[in-house]
Amino acid sequence: MSRAIVTGGASGIGAAVVTILRERGDEVVVLDRDPSDGIQVDVTDAAGVEAAVRAAAERLGGLDIVVNNAGVGAAGTVADNSDEEWHRVYDINVVGMVRVSRAALPFLRESANAAIVNTCSVAATAGLPQRALYSATKGAVMSLTLAMAADHVREGIRVNCVAPGTADTPWIGRLLDAAEDPEAERAALEARQPMGRLVSAVEVAEAIVYLATSTATTGTVLHVDGGMQGLRLRPN
Repeated sequence: MSRAIVTGGASGIGAAVVTILRERGDEVVVLDRDPSDGIQVDVTDAAGVEAAVRAAAERLGGLDIVVNNAGVGAAGTVADNSDEEWHRVYDINVVGMVRVSRAALPFLRESANAAIVNTCSVAATAGLPQRALYSATKGAVMSLTLAMAADHVREGIRVNCVAPGTADTPWIGRLLDAAEDPEAERAALEARQPMGRLVSAVEVAEAIVYLATSTATTGTVLHVDGGMQGLRLRPN
């Protein structure tokens, strides 16, 4: 049995991770702005993160797994987002992971099987239109993951990240709702993934749990993207 915290664990990919871990018999504390199933915290609040992680570790009697899943999306080219929006999204998507990981490290160092898994994106390595800010943050998450893996491997703390393709999550749902033609937009998103469909939250969560529990895996980026990263198919 492992003891885990999952940020952004109240919905989408995070909620699916929580479900799978609990089905395995693991103990999980959710850290989310929605306090309905865990501890309420905003990952941009350094003092709040420190207190929330400490409270979770005390509740669990220690800490083995940290899933850094809290994040937000952003649409537009470099011309479309203000400096304030760049700072806000970086503060959540990148520095938020730093705050949670930093607060968790003292507890992870006491674990016999410690792991951190960060939620990245195929946008870190594939140029997607209208995703400049979001892609930049996820590129930072990928680099951060590799650097953390190098820093902490000799402490027995594994660090990996999962890189989903376009996943069927609440944020994508809101994008589709706002589109002029939601059905056409969904079809376009599905078509750009070689498997011809969106990735499910559960599929991404299964990969996160694998990375959290695979004891010889560190410094790894696991793509769960329907072939989007590696395949180049000929047109039908």
